[in-house]
Amino acid sequence: VQLQASGGGWVQAGGSLRLSCAASGSIFSCNAMNWYRQAPVKQRELVAHITNRGSTHYADSVKGRFTISTDNAKNTVYLQMNSLKPEDTAVYYCNAICGRTGNTYWGQGTQVTVSS
Repeated sequence: VQLQASGGGWVQAGGSLRLSCAASGSIFSCNAMNWYRQAPVKQRELVAHITNRGSTHYADSVKGRFTISTDNAKNTVYLQMNSLKPEDTAVYYCNAICGRTGNTYWGQGTQVTVSS
């Protein structure tokens, strides 16, 4: 599975962006899809998680503002980000955990910059 993230950009505080992560193969067999982010001089952190049964989990810092979803027909996972804050500025990465052995795949990052 190869992952291609897109949708990042620059936005003012309070704005919205939607990130997309397109998979080269089927994500139907993946156990979970995730979005991580990494800000300068900070560790990469899990932002949102969705299982193949549709269960979701969010970091406390984004609850109520971000929504993760998948479109299995398009082999794509999305991250809708609303009410963006300057502290959301980071490189965002998509991640997939697939198969019986839990192989992990990463997409390249997409930069999100939120100005105050």
